[in-house]
Amino acid sequence: MRDKKQKINSVKKLKLIANMIRQDVVKMLRDAGSGHSAGSIGLADIFTALYFNVLYHDPRDPEWNERDRFVLSNGHVCPVLYAAMAEAGYFPKDELFTLRKVGTRLQGHPHRTSLPGIENSSGPLGQGLSIAAGMALVAKKEMKRWRVYAVMSDGEHNEGQTWEAAMFASKFRLGNLTVLIDRNNIQIDGYTEDVMPLEPFEEKYRAFGWHVIHVDGHNIKQIIDACEESKAIYERPTVIIAHTIPGKGIPFMESLTEWHGKPPTKEQAEKAIEILEMEKNSIEEEQ
Repeated sequence: MRDKKQKINSVKKLKLIANMIRQDVVKMLRDAGSGHSAGSIGLADIFTALYFNVLYHDPRDPEWNERDRFVLSNGHVCPVLYAAMAEAGYFPKDELFTLRKVGTRLQGHPHRTSLPGIENSSGPLGQGLSIAAGMALVAKKEMKRWRVYAVMSDGEHNEGQTWEAAMFASKFRLGNLTVLIDRNNIQIDGYTEDVMPLEPFEEKYRAFGWHVIHVDGHNIKQIIDACEESKAIYERPTVIIAHTIPGKGIPFMESLTEWHGKPPTKEQAEKAIEILEMEKNSIEEEQ
């Protein structure tokens, strides 16, 4: 029998976890002196929903055969992945602060064999959807119950391979594949709609045969509900376009393209943590 290993239903508890993940990401990037802030911080709510409610997984047994497979395509936001995994119990939280250091298991992009619980190595953008679709096809052909979830950036849709994979997933009716797109509208060269316009984004995926859902990428309940809806779609893959604010929760980072690929200084990190601590207090006071 397939049993979900972690499931937190309290939105308040999930918000507190997302806040802790954001704080850990800030500290990790501060200590590393390099890395990607905006996307990592902006994705905290999505990773909280996945690792603490949606995914079937077991941190004590990362290779559990019945686990859902999770693919991170835009690997440069791996600080949020590592922070979520550590919070879930895959490895000690102290290890987070070895990010990007010599000999660390927490490389600047996830590496499949370096850390238990990582399903794919990444680096060049645009490959994750192909990997996820391949996994989903295996599960379908072998009649496995596990599902495949993937997180992608909006900017990597500039890559042609992404759209080839989208056609592939539609052709094979991969209803066991759910993709969440971080629609934060920025990439390393600027705003996505200036670099290579993606709109009409929804219509493109619909034309490729996908079921499309829009969510507020900071509303954890909406994210969970959308993932549940995707399970009821059997004959085609689902894409969840999650509208997010890069650097969410830290006003001096929010929506600024300059924070795509730079870490906070010690002083900026202290300010960010102070702001996040205030948010944590506000969440704790919620009824």
